[in-house]
Amino acid sequence: MMEAAAAALAGSLLCPRAFWQRVSGPQEERLLKQMSYGLVVFISLAVVFVLHRAGAPYGRYYSASYGRSVPATLAWMVQEMPAFLFPLQLVLGSDGDRLRFWPNRILLGLFLVHYFYRSFIFPFLIRGGKPTPFITFVLAFSFCLYNGYLQGRSLSNYAEYSPNRLTEPYFILGIAGWLGGLLINMHSDNILRNLRKPGETGYKIPRGGMFEYVSGANYFGEILEWCGFALACNTLESTAFAVSTLLVLGSRAHMHHQWYLNKFEDYPRSRKIVIPFVF
Repeated sequence: MMEAAAAALAGSLLCPRAFWQRVSGPQEERLLKQMSYGLVVFISLAVVFVLHRAGAPYGRYYSASYGRSVPATLAWMVQEMPAFLFPLQLVLGSDGDRLRFWPNRILLGLFLVHYFYRSFIFPFLIRGGKPTPFITFVLAFSFCLYNGYLQGRSLSNYAEYSPNRLTEPYFILGIAGWLGGLLINMHSDNILRNLRKPGETGYKIPRGGMFEYVSGANYFGEILEWCGFALACNTLESTAFAVSTLLVLGSRAHMHHQWYLNKFEDYPRSRKIVIPFVF
């Protein structure tokens, strides 16, 4: 299925409108559904057999023993970029039948806003980030390519909404969840960036914002963001993305939580892992 996403990207770049007109139809719509189920199954297995056992070897868990690596800024920019460029290409160069409707435009716009930030702003805010192992970089790039096709194509050509969708409670609540999650994620990242003063090294306990409630405040923000997105979209593709985000970032937050508890004797025991007051 990853090959299908790569082939779609290659074909769309060579002759975008003609390519998408040729592939669109019931067969591609079924492929998107199959890819959605496949994404959840793959991520579930990866969390159980890889992340939970060995951890994602980047950031504080980085080790030169993982082999070749990519500088942090370059890694974040390049690995996130397909999730922005692929849907953008669909907007500019495909038949995009459903983009005539405002719900589809708004929802795809939310996806593009997040990945524009992740690709072209966030990487340049990183301060002294550790390199990313090449294998981790490749996996992240592949996920963003896969998911960029999945969400972009679903919203541009297949997702159908009622004429009053913009005023429906679930749509409004979903948009609010997306926005709140994005702001929590950005605020939490800012807290982490400013933990150390110039010249300081080592790790500190993050304080303020949602870090008063959970160890993985930045992850909570992103989970909330994509759960809100899935609620507003009400598609299998967006739900698969939200579930995958919860599995990956929940596992990552659990690792962080245990790391903080082991490293700091005074770490607040009242903090949950990633969902305030729950988990």
